Amino acid sequence: RDYYYFKISGKLNAKGSVMSLLSRDCSADSVPEYAFTFLFWSCDGLMSAPLLPANTLSNQCYNSMFSGCKSLIEAPVLPATELAEGCYEFMFTRCTNLIKAPELPATALAENCYYGMFLDCKSLKITPSLPAAKLTYACYSDMFNGCESLNEAPELPATELASFCYSSMFSSCKSLIEAPSLPATELAEGCYRYMFYNCTSLTKAPVLPARKLVEDCYYGMFCKCVKL
Repeated sequence: RDYYYFKISGKLNAKGSVMSLLSRDCSADSVPEYAFTFLFWSCDGLMSAPLLPANTLSNQCYNSMFSGCKSLIEAPVLPATELAEGCYEFMFTRCTNLIKAPELPATALAENCYYGMFLDCKSLKITPSLPAAKLTYACYSDMFNGCESLNEAPELPATELASFCYSSMFSSCKSLIEAPSLPATELAEGCYRYMFYNCTSLTKAPVLPARKLVEDCYYGMFCKCVKL
């Protein structure tokens, strides 16, 4: 696929609604597949993001949209409740000045929807609520991987898991001191794979109530947690 993206030099604040790129009157309420993929990719000088008001998303629509925007200090509001495969995948990867994540109100998830969303956001300290009770394939995989400043994880109330749903979710969160409760009793392939890998400040593991295990469910879950 070919993608259009901005090349920006110097500092910039993006204003208005991104939907103006789809319709002049901003009347659209849904984002087409791949519409804004890589749109601001590696724009080091981008300090503020445009509005993202759409409620209905499509496959990969915001994939890597702000990846590498190292000057971005505040994420846009993300009101969408209808997600799609990979819609937020790698959206804020390497936004190293981002401190607070936006709220994520959706309760019905899609495959890979939050995959790597805040990967290597080294300043991130405040996470959104993650209320979904039913997960999907790799939905939270690598979501906070490399968030070295994160010392508190969001609650994870889901009881219906999916393959690789939490894989590497908090890998290398070196400031994380307490793991969230994990109430699920029915597991899925690789569901907790490398979930807390290299969390070097973690001192206590959560209770794991499941009695019937599946392939790779706990693989490397606490690997390199040297204080555990």
